[in-house]
Amino acid sequence: MENKSEKSIKLVKRLVREHVRPYFGKLLLAAICMAIVAAATATNAWLMQPVLDEVFLNKNAELLLLVPIAVMTIAIVKGVASYGESIYMEYSGERIISDVRYRLFSHLMRADLNFFHKNSSGKLISRFTFDVGLLRASVSTALTGIAKDSMTLIFLIALMFYQDWFLAIIAFFVFPAAVLPILYIGRRIRKISTSTQNEIGSFASLLSQIFQSARYVKAYTMQKYEKRRAKKIVDDLFKLIYKSVRVRSRTRPILESLGGIAIALVIFYGGSKVISGATTPGTFFSFITALLMAYQPLKRLANFNVNIQDGLAAADRIFQLLDQKPGITDSPDARAYIHKKGEVEFKKVKFTYGSKTSHALNEIDLKIPGGKTVALVGKTGAGKSTILNLIPRFYDIKSGQILLDKKNLKNYKIQSIREKIALVSQEVTLFDDTIRSNIAYGKPDCTEKELYEAAKKADAHEFITSFKSGYRSLVGEHGIQLSGGQRQKIAIARAILKDAPILLLDEATSSLDTDSEKDIQKSLKKLMKNKTTLVIAHRLSTILDADLIYVIDNGKVLEKGNHKALMKNKGLYSKLYRLQFAGQKSSKNKIVNLEDYIDKKI
Repeated sequence: MENKSEKSIKLVKRLVREHVRPYFGKLLLAAICMAIVAAATATNAWLMQPVLDEVFLNKNAELLLLVPIAVMTIAIVKGVASYGESIYMEYSGERIISDVRYRLFSHLMRADLNFFHKNSSGKLISRFTFDVGLLRASVSTALTGIAKDSMTLIFLIALMFYQDWFLAIIAFFVFPAAVLPILYIGRRIRKISTSTQNEIGSFASLLSQIFQSARYVKAYTMQKYEKRRAKKIVDDLFKLIYKSVRVRSRTRPILESLGGIAIALVIFYGGSKVISGATTPGTFFSFITALLMAYQPLKRLANFNVNIQDGLAAADRIFQLLDQKPGITDSPDARAYIHKKGEVEFKKVKFTYGSKTSHALNEIDLKIPGGKTVALVGKTGAGKSTILNLIPRFYDIKSGQILLDKKNLKNYKIQSIREKIALVSQEVTLFDDTIRSNIAYGKPDCTEKELYEAAKKADAHEFITSFKSGYRSLVGEHGIQLSGGQRQKIAIARAILKDAPILLLDEATSSLDTDSEKDIQKSLKKLMKNKTTLVIAHRLSTILDADLIYVIDNGKVLEKGNHKALMKNKGLYSKLYRLQFAGQKSSKNKIVNLEDYIDKKI
């Protein structure tokens, strides 16, 4: 098993290989600028020698003019080089972070639906915000500082050895003693940082849940409970952050003490050499100046190790996410699906969610003829939604086959299948954008005429134009600015606009009132004409004209046939139909939802 140091080296190499390498050119220019800045800093320290020895002691008037000119020239060169170093490093650092962030987003766009079910949105968002932020601090700040301060140290130490090599050895003899405790502190910070990032992910997840479910929190008066949950996470975060501060601060007394010892030894030994005449005051003060200048970057380098450990912990988590490969991918020989009839057939299909032992679908057989409308009815958990979700390959089956136009679904490229499918779910998903953008989501290059026609067919045009901004009105997060029925109509308009040959309708009119439902049913019938349509139905009134109806129970087909055939069979469907529509005459016995009845009787 690799140790922490080996893992850190691998992370750095991978970061350089995958994200830093494209910017080597600009980083080289930044390094040149840094070298100029470092050389200018060392030159300023060296100038102390002629200032003291020649100007003040020997009273050299010519040097009195030249030294200030040299100082000004060095300052200008250093300023310009500092500007170049800052521009090139900041550009490279920010581009590296932007590339990481975009790569992470692109990777998640390829992730399976099951991945998002297993990982909360809050924790995923924390990768983009907190983790990438820590990585940014390491790449843009720490690495820049390390390069800059390291070069400054090299030039200053070189000057110190040039002035007095023995004195330089004395000055730096004590600093290696600080290496081990600083490395230990860095490892502690890495561990604390990982725990902190996990807690921040949990907190982001909690916030996301509470803000989206504010209505239920208030309805059930659970504000105190949620505040207790938040307080626990906030307190845990405080403890971790405070612990990190305490551990980080331990570098200060170590370096201050060692720095004091080094300077004291230099003053004592160097001062005695000046008194004895073995060296000049200018040489000694030039050495002291270089030592004091070197002390600050040396302290920063020690602190940078801590920041680097934060960044490496974040990089580790980001790469763990990037290394998760989607389970549902195109086969090597997959080809684009070209729509013919749109016939879908399930043959002995078995499917299980996650680690569950019971099958959601158990060797199910059913066919959805091309251009026909097929309805699924059954109790909650019977397998209806599972059947629907398997057609666009949101999940892959355990065994059996799903055929699309007589060919195995896995023989087609996933994107080409989904391009031919329109989905309207009972749980409407709208984006925090304009009404126009939400309708045009599946066909962003549509014309205004096509957009308006789709909205009219979905019975949405009238209420949209009643808004002040019309189609440019913002719907809010999850469509919060609209009513449930309005959200459903926009979702239906989106499907109508896409005009896909295969329609998946998961109780698409469930949020509409009776009058609106009738209008939408008329529009849907026009849309469904000559299209392969799968409908998950709870209200029997919505599926009376279906070409084929399957009654699903425990992942198997209990009954199948059209409405008339199922009524003649006098099975479960017939009983449910008579009870539901007879119940309309008596409010006491009324059952308007098929699932409610099946859940009680089966």
